[in-house]
Amino acid sequence: MNLKMIRYILGAVMVIIGVFMLASCLVALYYREQVGLIYLGVAAGSVLLGLLFKWKKPENTTIYLKEGCVATALSWVLMSAIGALPFFISREIPKITDAVFETVSGFTTTGASILTDVEALSKTSLFWRSSTHWLGGMGVLVFLLAVLPMTGGSNINLMKAESPGPSVGKLVPKVRRTARILYYIYFALTALETIFLLIGGNTFFEAICTSMATAGTGGFGIYNDSIASFSVFSKWVIAIFMILFGVNFNFYYLLLMRQFRKAIRFEEVQAYLAIVLISSALVILNVRSIYENVGENVTDSVFQVASIMTTTGFSTTDFNLWPTTSKIILYLLMFIGACAGSTGGGIKVSRFQILVKTIIKELGSFIHPRNIKKIQSDGKAVEHETVRSVNVFFITFILIYSASIFLISLEGYDFETVMSSVAATINNIGPGFSRVGPASNFYKFSVLSKLVFIFDMLAGRLELFPLLIVVHPTLFKNTVESKILRR
Repeated sequence: MNLKMIRYILGAVMVIIGVFMLASCLVALYYREQVGLIYLGVAAGSVLLGLLFKWKKPENTTIYLKEGCVATALSWVLMSAIGALPFFISREIPKITDAVFETVSGFTTTGASILTDVEALSKTSLFWRSSTHWLGGMGVLVFLLAVLPMTGGSNINLMKAESPGPSVGKLVPKVRRTARILYYIYFALTALETIFLLIGGNTFFEAICTSMATAGTGGFGIYNDSIASFSVFSKWVIAIFMILFGVNFNFYYLLLMRQFRKAIRFEEVQAYLAIVLISSALVILNVRSIYENVGENVTDSVFQVASIMTTTGFSTTDFNLWPTTSKIILYLLMFIGACAGSTGGGIKVSRFQILVKTIIKELGSFIHPRNIKKIQSDGKAVEHETVRSVNVFFITFILIYSASIFLISLEGYDFETVMSSVAATINNIGPGFSRVGPASNFYKFSVLSKLVFIFDMLAGRLELFPLLIVVHPTLFKNTVESKILRR
């Protein structure tokens, strides 16, 4: 275990968090809010401590997948703790558990909240909440790889540990350039949405906060009614960009490289868009009796399908009041999620594609036992290791989900609340149904339940295994034994 390199990475993460927090200080300066001094103090402390951690770069910069997972998990826990400090110190969120919950929800782009009155927060804190979505959406370590000169081809293991999907590869030979390309696309789409929202009549503060929350597919709104008070034009802008941010970013790279034929044949993107269209059509038909206005029906239905499918969590209406069929559709979309390689959460479309193809392959083997056929995706054979990892992921996901709903059920809430609250957190959705619907929040849950949700949010964002590896009993065994032998 290369502990020195992990320490160096943690230092770099603290510097990045501190620098990003300085943007909130500028917001405080503009709106003349004294809470900005607290943000400035936390930001300065984070930067100074980070510089101390990374003062001396290790000679051995090799990062194996094990180190990548540990560094990723610890980085997310550390930045969540730092990010929660301004909320707690300013007393805008007086309970430390709630402050950590809100921050973890922000960085993991879940969007679940314990705030009963969002509008009571300062503009500075509202901006910071949205900033956590933007930084967490693409990933803090991907950003680190994009801006810091880190040598060694093993750095891809950092990206693998943090990026969503069954498999992660480089768009170009160099990891640093891959990370930069991803952030170029990310920044461009965020800026484009901001411009469209400004055209739609939103203020700059509304536009930038909403765009950052959309980009990270997070869903923290700056108003108590989320997006309901926005204009129809703005709602459609947000809906379209939610869908765009749920697309695999490799698709955009192919478009930039003018490889249009490959982009059009991108199977995961095709399936993703098909699910969005079919689900939207079914919901529109199912809720038509509730709406007198067809346009309002189409807007709310498409918006909520896009919001849940991409795991953003914005809401334009209380879908908790929709018919059971529509709620079931949304519940299933929570698990499917967006594409791999996007900023969305959930299990991912590509994993479900591989699972379905595996089932078809196994059924075929019963009929034709001697027929050897490999699973293919985008015209290429899917490696056995990828298929195995997908199967293990599904099993692990079911086990964590089952354990979580059991623990939450101890509080005595109704079945719908328990099932959807865990689904909403582990899939990084935000709102669920019943007591955690769009018109409610997670405030009334006990400290134990909130800790379970915090674990689920982190596990869901980091694709389960990096967080589980940290608590593995034999993780540091070899490191300790080697030190004893050297003595």
